[in-house]
Amino acid sequence: DVQLVESGGGSVQAGGSLRLSCAASALSGYTFTRACMGWFRQAPGKEREGVAAMYNRLVLKSYYSDSVKDRFTISLDNDKNTLYLQMLSLKPEDTAMYYCAARSLPGVVPPLAESSYNIWGQGTQVTVS
Repeated sequence: DVQLVESGGGSVQAGGSLRLSCAASALSGYTFTRACMGWFRQAPGKEREGVAAMYNRLVLKSYYSDSVKDRFTISLDNDKNTLYLQMLSLKPEDTAMYYCAARSLPGVVPPLAESSYNIWGQGTQVTVS
């Protein structure tokens, strides 16, 4: 089975920054560049929302939700098989559990939709005060 392990969450003051990491387990043989990979978040009492994704079709393209565009950056280190989410200018409304997700299935899907992903990490908490 593929395992995704997130790290890098924590507590920061508004205006601060964090970088989240998501590593795919080496034993799984899964590589992020196969299809689609992304970051989601879920605040208490709210639905999980997609905030950033990279979708590898003919070219690798990045997608962002309006709420994080121009503040968050998704990136991929192929050598380390690790996905990152750099978060700048954090706001209290960014407080949530952040999840890494990946898709290992074929097909064209919306990259920021939760239903597009079949592999999920356990999450890392981000708190902005």
